[in-house]
Order: sequence, then structure tokens, then C-alpha cells
Amino acid sequence: MEKMDKIRWMENFEDKIDPEILNMFSYNFLKVNCFIPVYGNNGEIIIITNNPLNLDIGEIKTILKRDIKIALSSEEKINECIEKFYYHPTSSKKVIDDLSSEEILHIEEDIDTETANLLDLANKAPVIRIVNQIIYRAISMRASDIHLQVTENSLKVRYRIDGVLHDIFVLPKKFHPPIITRIKIMSNLDIAEKRIPQDGRTSIKVDSKKIDIRISVIPTFFGESIVLRLLDRATFLLDLEELGFSEDNYNKFNKLIHYDHGIILLTGPTGSGKTTTLYAALSKINNPGINIITLEDPVEYNLEGINQIQVNPKVGLTFANGLRSILRHDPNVIMVGEIRDKETAEMAIQASLTGHLVFSTLHTNDASSAIIRLIDMGIEPYLIASSLIGVMAQRLVRLNCPNCSIPDIPPKELLSEIGIDENDILNSKLMKGKGCRQCLNEGYYGRTGIFELLIIDEEIRNLILKRPSSNDIKKEGLKKGMKTLRMDGIEKVKKGQTTISEVLRVTQDV
Repeated sequence: MEKMDKIRWMENFEDKIDPEILNMFSYNFLKVNCFIPVYGNNGEIIIITNNPLNLDIGEIKTILKRDIKIALSSEEKINECIEKFYYHPTSSKKVIDDLSSEEILHIEEDIDTETANLLDLANKAPVIRIVNQIIYRAISMRASDIHLQVTENSLKVRYRIDGVLHDIFVLPKKFHPPIITRIKIMSNLDIAEKRIPQDGRTSIKVDSKKIDIRISVIPTFFGESIVLRLLDRATFLLDLEELGFSEDNYNKFNKLIHYDHGIILLTGPTGSGKTTTLYAALSKINNPGINIITLEDPVEYNLEGINQIQVNPKVGLTFANGLRSILRHDPNVIMVGEIRDKETAEMAIQASLTGHLVFSTLHTNDASSAIIRLIDMGIEPYLIASSLIGVMAQRLVRLNCPNCSIPDIPPKELLSEIGIDENDILNSKLMKGKGCRQCLNEGYYGRTGIFELLIIDEEIRNLILKRPSSNDIKKEGLKKGMKTLRMDGIEKVKKGQTTISEVLRVTQDV
């Protein structure tokens, strides 16, 4: 062993950890000896420990079959890295092999006895480690959701990355009960209740970042299925400038959100980024001179300086009832998570007409359809015309991977389908990702928004009074310079940011 005075201190070594070397040692051996092997700058292996005198050097050299160097770090840092990297994407077989230990092998037999036994199993080290690794791996792969789906014979682990689900690995079904129970313990859910859906929350810390996790459990035919929504403040709370607006749309929307009264509606399906846009807009206008109150279901993130209310229908706190109370709380700006019924719509309109700026969302395919939806709810056209100031539809498109993008010449049929003339792309820079390790061979990495912003001016107000069709409203909007979702997407295609097929995928219903 090196002399103690020559042993250096290492604090930041995560990028030097190789899971293949780490997995040459058993988990217990790493924990008992409190060390972690990493690669040095010259390719040598460095054993990082908090106490060199506690190491079984002979055994370590026998396993590695090579010489080693010693370095020091804190026990907390070493244990954190063991937990984080011991089960890595390259070793899903190792996950199953290690979980096949004697204490876990007969899980199915133990499960039928008492809840206490299942609780004990869920708190055993192998189960805790695999649940942690499923979450850590999802974070490292930029997943927004983790799906644990139970089938007749297995437990499937799937991640939603950039809006698309990927099968990651499959575990034997005997691991399903303790894993589900472990997640329920983490989120303070009832581990004995398996017949009804449950919702919970928890949070973890990764690389000094706090990750909030929203958990949904539902009973299915073969057992409980769980979805974990990962909410990272760094990626969820974006500035308005980071959402992907064109310069024209940005200027128009930025002007709208600074009005002192009126309703601004955001439309689109679930997962189209509406909440992210709302939070960005509220953050943009938030200042000590105004009072902002939100009604959400659920509250995704805490926004500093903003009063956020979680609706709770079980105790009578609905969007409509909450709005009544908010109006007595002297707000300047109100955000209502969603307009679901006539009562909520009427309250939002009343709030806007009495001098408040109101933000809300609707589930419609495009901007013009939102007006028709309000009329269908039973709202009088004159109320809509006098309160609505803008409607914005949005979708999320995947961005071309910056690591593997190459110039692309799409076939004429595809150009024709999206409405691009061949002459239009002569000066454009069309690109397409060919697929690499960084983007999971998908060709896409990250997402951005495409937007359709309808400004309610005098002509459109007069049109609303006549109970028009959505096509009539859209035509009037196009005359005034509105760009449809597809038109905005085409602009991003021409800039090489995304592909025609991706724009067609998210705008097929508009």
C-alpha cells in the first residue's frame, strides 16, 4: 500500500466510475470495506476509501488481477456513489442475479402470510437498491415517467423519454410485490390497500438537485401497476425565452401576459407542455407589486412569491369553489389549472370582467376550437367575446440529436403531405438524426414547443357573436398573421431543428 502521506484526497470522481469494474465486487464487499474503484487518468485503477487500514487489499487485487492505487474520500460520498452506480444500465442482468439471493428467492411464498412480512421484504437492501437504481437510471436517461407494468409472468420497466415510451428491462414477477410496496412506503401510501387507485408524492436528491416524484398506483388484472412522474425543477421551470417561440409569437404572447385583465387560454392534449408554459408566463410577470394566486390539480412545483392552492374535490374545494374564494383574496392574476365545466368557465369569465388577468387550459386540438368548446359548454358568445384576449395551442416536438444529425433530403411525398414546395427548401437546412448512443438510436434528443397563437381582436370578437364554426375563426386568424401548429413546425424543420415526420406525428389531428 502507498504511504499515508502520499495518498491524495478525491472529491469529484463520479465521471471516473466504470460500472463493469464496480460490478466485479459484491455489493456487501463494497459496503463493508467502504471503497469504490475508479479509473485514473493513466488508465490505472484507483481504490477510493475513507479508511485504507480497513481495506482487504489482497482480496481486491485478486478480483481485479492488477495493481491498484489508493485515494481518500468521505464515507458519505463513497456510499452515495455505491448506491447510485452499483446497478447501472449496462448490468440489468446483474440486477436480477443479485436479487436472486436466498432472502429474496422465495418472496412469493412469504407474501401470502402477513403484511408485516411484505413490509420487511420491501425494506431489505436488494429491494431498496433496485428501486433506487430504477429511479436513478431514469433520471440519467432524461425520462419524464417510469412505468412499472405487471403482466402474467413478469414486471416490465419502461421509461418515457422525450414523450415516447421505451422498454428498458424485464424482471421476474416475484419481484413485483416488494418493489411496489417499497415505492408505496417511499410515498406514504397504504401498503395493505390493493383494490383502489392511490396517489402519492416523494422526493429524492441527485447530484445536489431535488427531484420531486409524483406516484400513481392503479389495480390491474395481474396486480398493481405504478407510474412515477419525475419532476426536475431545472428542466420543468423554464424561462419564456426557452420554450421555442418564434420571434413573432414570443412578442405577441409576452404582450398578452402583461395585460391587466382578460382570459388567456392554453390548449392541447395531456403532455403537450401547457403547465410548463403557464409556469413560465407566471414567472415572467411575477413581481412584488402584484398578487398571483393559482388553483391547480395537482400543484406541480412551488413558485416563489406565488400563492398556490391544491384543489381537493373530496372536501368541496373544486376549481369553481376555489375561484369564488380567490376573488375575495384581492388577486391581480389568477391561474386556473383547467376549465372542466360551465361553472368554472363562468367564474373565470366573471373574474376577468372584474379586472383580473386569468390564465387557464382547455383540452382542444387547436386554438380556434377552444372558443367553440366554451360555446358548447353553454357560455354566451357575448361573454366570451368580451373576456377572451388570446388562445394558444401547443405541442411538443422532438429535436434532432446534435451528436448525430446529418443533412436530409425528404421524399417528395412527405414534402407534399406537410405542404412544402420543393423550391421552399432550396435555402433551408433540413437535418435528421441517424441515431447514436446518446439519443438511444432514436435520432432525437430533447424537445421544444410549436405554437398556434390566436389573438382575439375586434374582428374576431364580432365573429364570435355570430356563433361561427372553428374553421371560420381559423380563417380570420390566418388573415391576421396567425401561424398554425403545422406552419410553426415547418419553420423549425427548415431550420434543421426537427424533422417533417416528427411535425406530422404531433399535428396529425389538426
